[in-house]
Amino acid sequence: MPKREPHPAALHPIQVVTRRTGVSADVLRVWEKRYAVVTPVRSTSGRRLYSDADIERLRLMVQATRTGRTIGQVAALPSEALVELLDEKAPAERLSLRRGRADATPRLQAAAGDLFEACIDAIARFDAVTLDLLLRRAVVALSADDFLDAIVLPLVEQLRVQLLDGSLRRPHGHLAHAVLRRVLDHVVATAIAPLALRDVVVTTLGDHAAELDALIVAAATAADGWRVTYVGPRVPADDVAETLELLDARVLILSLAAPPGDREIPRELRRLRALLSAQVELLVVGATPDVHRSSIVGTGVTPLAGLGALRAHLRDLRGATPRVSRPRASSRR
Repeated sequence: MPKREPHPAALHPIQVVTRRTGVSADVLRVWEKRYAVVTPVRSTSGRRLYSDADIERLRLMVQATRTGRTIGQVAALPSEALVELLDEKAPAERLSLRRGRADATPRLQAAAGDLFEACIDAIARFDAVTLDLLLRRAVVALSADDFLDAIVLPLVEQLRVQLLDGSLRRPHGHLAHAVLRRVLDHVVATAIAPLALRDVVVTTLGDHAAELDALIVAAATAADGWRVTYVGPRVPADDVAETLELLDARVLILSLAAPPGDREIPRELRRLRALLSAQVELLVVGATPDVHRSSIVGTGVTPLAGLGALRAHLRDLRGATPRVSRPRASSRR
């Protein structure tokens, strides 16, 4: 049965709720849909209307998530229990404040979780505008590494699962990928330090990786302080080699995703390695390098499984490679 509407003076539209609680409208809708945190009434025109009690409950939940708990852990608690929980946490919170940013990580984790849930909801609603806004909000709220690790990678994996099990249709995947490509391209461009002195070229290996995976690799590399030139997917090996020569770049990163037993991968890697200068380090990143490790031994490449391994290797390279200042020949983006 629909909730009976109390006197209009005691009800508030969603804009008032977001202003008083700090919860965005997108996150609030996700909380309502997934956790039933509050049950707003509907006006005759279908607008959500919230009571003072709803607003107070939401404020308590926001404060509870700032202690490090997820919304899923506190959603079922009555308001009285939330008050008691916050009273118990108050001394610890005061201590954390005295320690500066001791509680920053739980808050960031909670914020990332909320943004991730809202992104999933926007994709399900086929809402590209909201998805774009949420992702750009996440770029501002989180570090580049946290944005990739806590938002982008889980989002891509969730998309793949839902597309396989049929809970999302292929147009939803196309929409999400288009928005993600646009935002990741922005991350690559803005993360590059103008005074960075090292060039890295990023591309895919033939048809063995999706462009989205390559852009994630490019964004992670740029966030680590390298000057990245992303040349796009499926670039011929000769063109890749010429790009590195023109840039005088010393690192090439290939994004790879291919099934085990693919006999073309070692052949393509050997051909590309032969086209490159001996000073160029060739890295292959993806979920499959460990699977292909035995087959690509001797091809002159370094296989890296995931962004964590990539970041560690790049930091080693940064420490070992001297900085060489040189004028740039031309713009590459």
